[in-house]
Amino acid sequence: MEEIAAEVRSRNIDTVVIATPHNVRLRRNIGVVITEFSEGTLKTESGSVQIRFNCDRVLAEGILQSAEKVKLPIVGVNYGTSEGEASCMPMDWGTLIPLWFLGHQKNKTKIVIVTPSREIPLKDLVRFGDVIARVAQKSSARVAFVASADQAHAHRKKGSYGFHADAVRFDKLVVDAVKEGNLGRLLSLDEQLVENAKPDSIWQIAILSGILEHVPMWGRLVSYEAPTYFGMLCAAYTTKHASA
Repeated sequence: MEEIAAEVRSRNIDTVVIATPHNVRLRRNIGVVITEFSEGTLKTESGSVQIRFNCDRVLAEGILQSAEKVKLPIVGVNYGTSEGEASCMPMDWGTLIPLWFLGHQKNKTKIVIVTPSREIPLKDLVRFGDVIARVAQKSSARVAFVASADQAHAHRKKGSYGFHADAVRFDKLVVDAVKEGNLGRLLSLDEQLVENAKPDSIWQIAILSGILEHVPMWGRLVSYEAPTYFGMLCAAYTTKHASA
């Protein structure tokens, strides 16, 4: 994550759009957070971290309106008040952890949080990725996208979801898809395999796949480990030219 963060910082990113599986869960609807701020705290054995970001409401509204135009099931999500300091979405761990590594709050980078639905076809999330890419390209901001998720959650018998051999199989398929530059192959996986492996990732991968269809990028596997009951993968996708 530190390696990826250094690369992101070198691109002078204005806004990070992050897709998380752990924020508001809107059944059969994609969520786009349109608050002014997002803030979160994570306590660990070594202490705690707290971060607060300004949200890019202009980009968020652009994504929301463009998705509505193409008939995607999408909802704008606010929290507290419609504007001002109290318009602040609580930050889930799927958002906080990547942003803590990226460390962009020091550079006043803004964020947009989106929350995919697991109850809609993956093809709709691919279309949503295309929407994000198109809106980002029309924006004057330099935009990065983060597909936040862990991989399979059934690697250990004593883990929260027990053990299933499909966890190893699923994670290998994801690793191979990243190495081969073909995330699209993951969108037709057997539903029972996905259910057995219990990943958090396939929905965010679908969004990323849609972005890559519109903006071709080079991908590379940075790391993969399964140190506990869930798999963890870091991959970086960059445009061919650093100025893009």
